[in-house]
Amino acid sequence: MTALSYFTSPDSIDAKASPIESRGERPRVLVVEDHEDTRFMLKVMLEKRGMSVVEAADGKTALSLAESERPSLILMDASLPQMDGLAATRSIRTQDGAGKVPIVFLSGHAEPVTQEAARTAGCDAYLIKPIDLDQLAGVLEYYLGKA
Repeated sequence: MTALSYFTSPDSIDAKASPIESRGERPRVLVVEDHEDTRFMLKVMLEKRGMSVVEAADGKTALSLAESERPSLILMDASLPQMDGLAATRSIRTQDGAGKVPIVFLSGHAEPVTQEAARTAGCDAYLIKPIDLDQLAGVLEYYLGKA
């Protein structure tokens, strides 16, 4: 699988890549984040935008939920217990059902080497923590056609 446009702001999205088409149902977002307060904030924000949210607090649970829940988008934290976000992303990319789901990497590290590692692992986008909610809204609109 080739990654779609890899970016740090919605303004730099590659115009040739297309968003996921609506399937007539609420988009389901898998939020993979070990910090409960961050997961809660993301869940509330996503649900206010009409999305269904599935939560995972570690990388291994994320693998299972990515396959069973068939999310429309995955928000993947970098630092997770049991399996970090890079390893979880690589594993998800090998799954039949979830392998093509857009994955947005969330990290507090802005260094190019970290961003390149996320891209190489199979992430489609990279957002730096603390998360800029306008940037997140742009990513949601792009990949889900709804924000």
